[in-house]
Order: sequence, then structure tokens, then C-alpha cells
Amino acid sequence: MANRGVTVVDMPTRHVLLAVAVAVVWGINFVVIDVALGSFPPLLFAALRFTLVAFPAVLLVRRPRVPLRWVIGVGMFMSAGQFGLLFVAIHDGLPAGLASVVLPTQTVFTIALAVAFLGERPGRAQLMGAAVAVGGVGLIAAGRAHGVPLGGLVLCIGAAASWGVGNICNRRAQAPDALGLLVWSSLVPPLPLFALSLAFEGSHQIGAAFADLRPGGLLALLYVVIVSTGFGFGTWTWLLRRHPASRVAPASLLVPPVGIAAAWIALGESPSTGELAGAAIILAGLALATSAVRVPRSRRRRHATVAHPPGILSAGVVRSADGD
Repeated sequence: MANRGVTVVDMPTRHVLLAVAVAVVWGINFVVIDVALGSFPPLLFAALRFTLVAFPAVLLVRRPRVPLRWVIGVGMFMSAGQFGLLFVAIHDGLPAGLASVVLPTQTVFTIALAVAFLGERPGRAQLMGAAVAVGGVGLIAAGRAHGVPLGGLVLCIGAAASWGVGNICNRRAQAPDALGLLVWSSLVPPLPLFALSLAFEGSHQIGAAFADLRPGGLLALLYVVIVSTGFGFGTWTWLLRRHPASRVAPASLLVPPVGIAAAWIALGESPSTGELAGAAIILAGLALATSAVRVPRSRRRRHATVAHPPGILSAGVVRSADGD
């Protein structure tokens, strides 16, 4: 079954399972981040993450053939801004499971920024979905007395907004090589993040993190770099190059439920009724926005660009998904 101008292709079962596996990896990633922050200050952890993503891969991967300003934009907003703010939010007390729900609201910012800067016109269903998702965040904010720190929630929303800006830079870049853009844009975050870590976390905390490094912290860092970024991003990009984004992207809606369940099992987080209701409303809004997206046949190839994972709806086309 196919609509005019749209290619609809059924995904083989093994590809569906791969998409689900990536969603599970990305959902668990929020718990892994929480574990890692027991060993590393948040800004230092973010700097180390992108240092290991960039090196030694930058020596093996060609620089993407896109203007340097978009490589820097992706690195600053989609990487440094998003994950620096996210890690600080979790460190300051935002539950990891709840972070896995709030971060995907980047879809709302992406739609708004695409209208403002790219002149795109989202459909009615996308706008309704974005409005519903915002309502869910509002419900969670209203119930913050149940243990959700307002500062952490605001920082996570800031991370989502930074991700949205990064999506616009990514869209403008139109990089033919997604891996190249990921690796080379990862050269941007380490220096500013290390500088911010030194300024706000101090040399004592940085030194103590390395002096008292425990196996759990090291394994968590390797998980974020190798499993979440390497396997997750690589597999997601591979799937996007073989199937319409509208067929792949719905799997990213599994990230928040997996994140909440993993945090409950591993960290003992027990979300309140208000938080669960807000999470359900956010998921419903994202599902509505995602279901409204279809990828025209002529644009299918060029939209398989870099995407940092959960549920990215970039300028009207769903990209990918992580707390990664």
C-alpha cells in the first residue's frame, strides 16, 4: 500500500528487531549515565565521551563535505549543549527515567525552529502532537513537589532545545556521510566542555575522578561511547539508509518506556502518578507528531544524515533517537 509520491516498504523482521535493540540500548543509556555520574563530574563526563568518540576515529574517517559552520553548529548544539545540560540535569537530581521522557520533546523545538528558520510548514497533526507533548511537560513540572527538581527539569528542557537547534544545523548541513559528520563534529565539544569543567567543577574534582576511578564508571563511559554511540548510531543510520524514516522512527518511542523501566529496576526510581501521567501524555504527543510524518521518495536518501538519538523529528522528518 502506498500513497502518491511516497514509498512504503515493509521492514524485514530482523531489521525491526535491530531497531528495537537500538531503542533498548538508548533507553538503558539513561541509567548508565546516572551510574557514570557517580564517578565523573557531569561536564567532565561529557567531555570524555566526545573525546573518545572523536579519537582515534577522526584519523580514519574523512571530513564531511559540508561547510565548517554546520559541523561546528552540530558539535556545539547537538553534542556539547545537549549532553552537557542533560548530564548536569541528571547530576542535579532529575531522575534518569524521567529524563528519558523529557529529552525527546526536542521534537517540539525542532518543529518551531524549522518554521522560523527553514520556512517549513508542519501539518496540523504535528502541531497537535507538539502541543500535547508540551502539556505533558507542564504536568510533570506542576507535580515537581513529588521529587522532581525544577532546576533539573529546566536543564533537561534546555538540552532538548539545544538538540532542536542542532537538528536545524544538521538539516542545513545535508552531509552525505553521516559517520563523517558524527566523528568530525565530535571534535568540537571536548575543549569547551573541559574548560567549563575546570571552571565550574574544579581541578580537585577532576583529579579525584581519575584518582578514584572505579570499574563501574569506566564501564559506563565505554557503554556510552561504544554501545550507545557506536552500535546505536551506526545501526540506526544503517536502517535509515535502507528504509523510509517514517518506518524506522516509531521504534524510538520505545526509548522512554525502556528508560523508565530500567531506572525502576536498576536505580529503584518510583515515578509518581503525576509523572507517569505526564510521561504518557508526552509519549502520546510524540506518537501523534511522528505518525504524521511521511518521507517523499525523492528525498529519502538525502535525509539519512547524522542523528543523535530519542525520537528526533528534524524539520518535519524523523531522524533517530538516544540519551546518547
